[in-house]
Amino acid sequence: MANDPTSSVRYRGLTARDAALIAVFAALLAVLSMPFSIPVGPVPITLQTLGVMLASSLLGAKRGTLAVLTFLALTLAGLPLLPGGRGGLAPFLGPTGGYLLGWVVGALVIGLLAQRMMPRYRFWPGLGINILGGIVVVYLVGVPWSAVVLGDELLAAVVGVYLFLPGDLAKAVLAAGIAAAVYRAYPIPPAGRRVAEETAA
Repeated sequence: MANDPTSSVRYRGLTARDAALIAVFAALLAVLSMPFSIPVGPVPITLQTLGVMLASSLLGAKRGTLAVLTFLALTLAGLPLLPGGRGGLAPFLGPTGGYLLGWVVGALVIGLLAQRMMPRYRFWPGLGINILGGIVVVYLVGVPWSAVVLGDELLAAVVGVYLFLPGDLAKAVLAAGIAAAVYRAYPIPPAGRRVAEETAA
């Protein structure tokens, strides 16, 4: 493979398979939105954070983050992909805007750290990575944003932490378990790892 002049181009760019995986996980984020939405004040509880964790754990930093960005771009374009059939610019400017932005940063963190475990994904480190990227990072962006928009720091903290934390911890456990099972059954090297392997070869 090291002598193949097309291999570096193939792995540094997006292949048709990469694009398909990005589209699949962007669709997964949409699927996890409305059927499982629980209205809680201005920021509903959904399973979409689970999709963010899975996308980055299974696809790596580049493709996982692109899957989240694809979903958000479609939402921004007006498709009703958020709970309550919301889409367009309004959700990004409202109380949920910080959490949406936090997904992007969280996906990048999860993907980068997950890649460091390759080629063997393990449950407990994966759980820690999901908690750091999918909860801590998302909350660090989402809660202050909600506080500014709502003008109530206490409400934002209560809604953002006490109500969401138990469910998000459960999603982190579920995502780590699913990712570990997938890697055991069918190893999927993240995009960044594939580049490193091809360069080393």
